[in-house]
Amino acid sequence: MALLSLLDVYVSFGGPPVLDHLNLQIEEGERVCLLGRNGAGKTTLMRIAAGESAPDTGTVTIPDGVCIARLTQEIPDSLPGNVRDIVTSGLRDDDASEDWEKDIRVDDLIARLGLPEDRAFDALSGGLKRRCLLAKALAAKPGLLLLDEPTNHMDLDSILWMEEFLLEQKIPLLFVTHDRAFLRRMANRIIELDRGKLASWSCDYDTYLVRKEELFVAEERQRAAFDKKLGQEEAWSRRSPGARRTKSNARMEALVKMRAQRGAMRTATGSAKMEISEAERSGVRVVEAENIAFAYPGGQPLIRDFSLVLNRGDKVGLIGPNGAGKTTLVKMLLGQLAPTSGNLKFGTKMEVVYFDQMREQIDDNKTVAENLAGDGDTVEVQGRSRHVISYLQDFLFDPTRARSKAKVLSGGERNRLLLARLFTKPANVLVLDEPTNDLDAETLDVLEDILVDYAGTLIMVSHDRAFLDNVVTSTLVFEGDGVVTEHAGGYTDWRNELARIAVAKRTAGLTAAKPTAQAKPAAAAPAGAKLNNKERKELETLPGKIEQLEAEQAQITVQLGDPEIYKDGGAKAAALQKRLHAAEAEHAEALARWMDLDARKDA
Repeated sequence: MALLSLLDVYVSFGGPPVLDHLNLQIEEGERVCLLGRNGAGKTTLMRIAAGESAPDTGTVTIPDGVCIARLTQEIPDSLPGNVRDIVTSGLRDDDASEDWEKDIRVDDLIARLGLPEDRAFDALSGGLKRRCLLAKALAAKPGLLLLDEPTNHMDLDSILWMEEFLLEQKIPLLFVTHDRAFLRRMANRIIELDRGKLASWSCDYDTYLVRKEELFVAEERQRAAFDKKLGQEEAWSRRSPGARRTKSNARMEALVKMRAQRGAMRTATGSAKMEISEAERSGVRVVEAENIAFAYPGGQPLIRDFSLVLNRGDKVGLIGPNGAGKTTLVKMLLGQLAPTSGNLKFGTKMEVVYFDQMREQIDDNKTVAENLAGDGDTVEVQGRSRHVISYLQDFLFDPTRARSKAKVLSGGERNRLLLARLFTKPANVLVLDEPTNDLDAETLDVLEDILVDYAGTLIMVSHDRAFLDNVVTSTLVFEGDGVVTEHAGGYTDWRNELARIAVAKRTAGLTAAKPTAQAKPAAAAPAGAKLNNKERKELETLPGKIEQLEAEQAQITVQLGDPEIYKDGGAKAAALQKRLHAAEAEHAEALARWMDLDARKDA
């Protein structure tokens, strides 16, 4: 049964159509990811699907009994009431559940999302507000859940919990996200909105990327062939044909149609062209922290006994729960905040540019161009003078958008504007606080490329797992209770390291348990009984079997730390978990049997 049907939907805001007679149908069991450039109309489509706005023309059909709930991209500035009030307000009036069942549902959501139920909504951090709004949407027990950038401002633990919860509950989804790890794990269908048209791809994200590239190459070949034919016909028309008038008229009519066809062709939108203005190189040693700690007066320590040497060219990512102290540590490393204990030493010639997570450096009452160049019409980039409109076009702002007030920009457009502004400032130390929020996939790829090639020092706070894996050279992880640990590589490297440690501890624990381990009763033999030939052969083969089982456990644990295995909906991960438990049981049994035989071999 279709949960949502859009037929011939058209929306325009006075310019080119945002939604151009598109059709969409979402079935039960589908988890559909909506992709598209910033400003392409994704949020408009989500609002229409949720019934919050109506299309100019076309029909939207939602079957009776199907509830659609939506988590919006924007967090409301203010909502009255505490967390429990907000979550409870998501319950539906037509829900036939008993009151006690509704209370249990609210309690469960508050507990599982780790929300402080008595705290006022307005007093929450951005991440907790988003979790609270998610709980409100889930309280309605929706038949279709719409998520607009659900991972924005959420820490990794919350994101991973949300992935597990949504997969476990099997809730049909229509979602927009910039988080490629979340996308890979959740989506079983991709739809792409491009200049008002919608294309559907019934596959996972990685397959979509391959198929889209193949389609792009084919379209470029067809367009080149068409342009060649059109050029030939244009050249013919200029030679003024006149001998066979009837045939010439037909050919001229065909040429007119070809011109119209060429004018209607949709060419691919270009990618952003970003470049960072690099300052004079800093000293080799950028900052050295020795046993630093920080605590606000009367509060618990946010940082304890932390040491770090940051050299020129290092690219460091920070991972941790919201409120763990990531921004505090960044400010200490930049010299903006003094530690309560420990020593900090700073290098020379540091030129710092800071990317603000809350985008507070943008003035909503000024135009996009004014936010960038003030009253002037040029900006300096890499020592060159650029016209502000031309420079903004590199960041995918057309001239009309560049002259619009900043308050009308989407989240992704605000992000691109702030990047455009910051990249005009020469820097050899770049600090980015959640730079990936709201950015489309193509812009993310461009940003990744320039950060990888950046010769300066990078400090980045991010919960985007794929972005961290692709950019950073080391990761600082906030473990809790003020403990911060450093790990080589990105997010996946850290998770694999944890898996290896867990396997080593498990193996050490089993080894320590050898003296008390017992063989299965069926295999038991009288104390002091000699080994028979079969048992001697078994004793020789058991060490190899034990070693093989330990290697298999280590391999499975590493696989379970890879987000790729969850993209089929969790089926492969569940099978691996089942095999891991079986391997552990087989290992314990083989170890006990070996100990019994080894104790009797000299009898």
